[in-house]
Amino acid sequence: MYESFYKLRGKPFQLNPDPSFYFASRGHKRAMSYLEYGLHQGEGFIVITGEIGAGKTTLVKNLFRRVDPHSFVAAQLVSTQLDADDTLRLIAAAFGLKHEDQSKAILLKRLEEYLLGVARQGRRALLVVDEAQNLTPRAVEELRMLSNFQTGEKSLLQSFLLGQPEFRYTLQGEGMQQLRQRIIASYHLGPMDAAETRAYIEHRMKTVGWGGDPEFSEDCFGPIYDYTGGIPRRINTLCDRVLLFGYLEDRHRIDAQTVEAVIGDLNGEMPTLAANEVGSSRVAARKSAQGEDRMLEQLDRRVSKMERSIVNILKLSRELLNLAHERQPEKRDGS
Repeated sequence: MYESFYKLRGKPFQLNPDPSFYFASRGHKRAMSYLEYGLHQGEGFIVITGEIGAGKTTLVKNLFRRVDPHSFVAAQLVSTQLDADDTLRLIAAAFGLKHEDQSKAILLKRLEEYLLGVARQGRRALLVVDEAQNLTPRAVEELRMLSNFQTGEKSLLQSFLLGQPEFRYTLQGEGMQQLRQRIIASYHLGPMDAAETRAYIEHRMKTVGWGGDPEFSEDCFGPIYDYTGGIPRRINTLCDRVLLFGYLEDRHRIDAQTVEAVIGDLNGEMPTLAANEVGSSRVAARKSAQGEDRMLEQLDRRVSKMERSIVNILKLSRELLNLAHERQPEKRDGS
């Protein structure tokens, strides 16, 4: 859609985590250092927390891209409110093991045999648990038990726990002392500042071949930062809409007025975005942010489906206008 209009190789602000768009802000650099340290240790748990859309998943995917893919086997689990046995089944499924209608004892045995086989191949098994704040205490304890699998003094499984800030409260809870003792690296990924937000936008545009079209004026980045708070996913959602707006309005320059027009549209579609700015409590703000991001994702999907229809309508409108202009001389000649 707007990609061809601006001569871009792809969509710069997609919502799906893509390590090829990795941007090394100060926070991301520091978090990556912790991840690399933890990966080098080869055992225990590595915990990364951050707000919704802060870039936690992209961070881990970028880490895996930087190491030899033949040296490890990685499985990803997006957690939900599951009990411990269901969590084990999902882990087994993530590693490609038979898991349906299996008892806990059989699941544990198969997982241990699989992990031993991976170790005999000279490889390491890594488990990435996303949305870890949804884990129940029993499920977290089950993960800790899996870390007991060893061959000699070598751990068979290393886990990365990615979650929203409240996951840290879970880790501080009663009964989590043994797990806390096995956390070898932990970092909280905060939002980017205003300068990093601008650099992030320009980085993603350059990644898809941006050659200066559209031009971003100096005054457009302030409203973007104020609205998104430096959260990457929110930046992606807003900037994607800004580029679509620029395409539909045939604009090759993005200024503050353009950004504010799109923000006005978003606030009109989702009033909770404006209301979130005056949240009175941490819990209420987080719930609002979660609702906001879910709505943003739904809106992004709807907009993507609508883009093709909009383009077709615009093309038809232009053809009708051209046809009308072509027929005007004929009418004058026949009058």
